[in-house]
Amino acid sequence: MTDQQWITLQKIIKNEIVQPLPVGFIIDCPWLPNWYGINILDYFSNDELWLKANLKALQDFPDVMFLPGFWSEFGMCTEPSAFGARCIFPINEFPHAHKVIQSVDDIDSLPQPNPKTDGLLPFVLNRLKLAQPKIEAAGHNIRFAVARGPLNIASYLMGSTEFLTTMMMQPEKAEALMKKITLYLKDWLHLQMETFPSIDGIFLLDDIIGFMGEEEFRNFGMPYFKELYDANVSVKFLHNDAPCKVSAPLLPEIGVNLFNMGFDITLNELQQLTQHKVTLLGNIPPRDVLASGDVTKVREVTTQLVNSLQDKSKIIFSCGGGMPPGVSSENIQAFIKAVRT
Repeated sequence: MTDQQWITLQKIIKNEIVQPLPVGFIIDCPWLPNWYGINILDYFSNDELWLKANLKALQDFPDVMFLPGFWSEFGMCTEPSAFGARCIFPINEFPHAHKVIQSVDDIDSLPQPNPKTDGLLPFVLNRLKLAQPKIEAAGHNIRFAVARGPLNIASYLMGSTEFLTTMMMQPEKAEALMKKITLYLKDWLHLQMETFPSIDGIFLLDDIIGFMGEEEFRNFGMPYFKELYDANVSVKFLHNDAPCKVSAPLLPEIGVNLFNMGFDITLNELQQLTQHKVTLLGNIPPRDVLASGDVTKVREVTTQLVNSLQDKSKIIFSCGGGMPPGVSSENIQAFIKAVRT
């Protein structure tokens, strides 16, 4: 993000009205490689192509805030790899991390990763370090420390069903796993902030939040998210595009001040649930409208979203979730034009 975009983002979070109405998208491997014209494996394995793809998005849509900006990642394999997860990288499909916990008894012996050396994390960080001069020459800075959230990582290490079952049947084991993952994430986020002093935001992505009741989230999620967001940064960003009615009222207490949701809930309702304390990034349907719809459909649905809002403050217009595969430049331009007009 440029300095001006970062200033604008902070103004929006502080409840200042900005004109024109702001547009932002989360972009990463599901959309960026194929939109740029390369396969996903090339995007992961060639740092020059990764940088060019990100720069082209910024050049083609200079008025859009792309979040987190220059996301150095290896899909869902990034964080689980440090625990020794076997990672699968098809040529042009999303990567997958296999679980490493076959039994709850494996939790106690699970190693505590070192983000400086373990798994794919050194490659993530070194890619950014090598690209930093060109990123800054383009007028941008590295603004966010980024990680999948602790519940998300636990579901990959153990399996989603197995982890949620363990929460119910053996809560002490689930707590031990969450504590181990949270310590790892604190080290990983701190390493990113230490490496890049320009970082002033934390971005966590965790859809498992949406599969928990309030009591379960309060016990097995909320304390660890609070711990991770307890950092001296100005932007505390969370993505959860699974159901969020249970967790949304708790976001201000957790420390979240920027939230990207799904599209199964209206922004008006979310403003009420969060007491208008959280900036919202969303929320037209990403796949069925932004990716699969034509320009006319995108324009219609986006206009309906803008006109439906009772209060347009603390809103960044986007889709409900990250940018999905297959979104065309024409549809992005139609979205921007609909918001601005």
